[in-house]
Amino acid sequence: MPNAVRVWTREEVLALPDDGKRYELVDGELLVSSSPRGVHQRTVMEFLLRLAPYVRAHGLGAVSMSPADLDFRSGQVLQPDLFIGEPVNGREPIEWSDFNIPTLVIEVLSPSTARSDRVVKRKKFQRVGVPEYWIVDPDARLVDVWRPDDVRSTTVDGVLRWKPTVSVPALDIDLPGLFRLVWQD
Repeated sequence: MPNAVRVWTREEVLALPDDGKRYELVDGELLVSSSPRGVHQRTVMEFLLRLAPYVRAHGLGAVSMSPADLDFRSGQVLQPDLFIGEPVNGREPIEWSDFNIPTLVIEVLSPSTARSDRVVKRKKFQRVGVPEYWIVDPDARLVDVWRPDDVRSTTVDGVLRWKPTVSVPALDIDLPGLFRLVWQD
């Protein structure tokens, strides 16, 4: 019986209509998600508000968010919720092609994206060497931290620490405080 699974290309995905859906391509698999819910966007914003000043103050590159068309130099179309790209030739990356392998990728779970974020995209991010991948679960108020060689995540529900290089102090994110702001409780 012939294989009924279609393998998509980057060019085909980029040619899809701008219909409000998020299209991603991971190893030939087309991932489609609808607009995120409000709590998702509030969570993304709270992480952005903590990461952007830290990244800028320490010259670590740029924090950006989707929609995006990241490639990771492998024919993919990836749209992480938040990601940090290293400086390119002494300046912050600007165009999507300037972003190579991000130093940090963050996905905030939604019911429609949980499988993709936890399995498909996680495996891809680990394979290409993303140093840290955070899967944020706003409902459970925790973050699963993955590194390239991990077979299990480290689950954090207190202080989330990010130390991208030995030359800068760590960024500590108070998750209970962050989620209190997200949920306004």
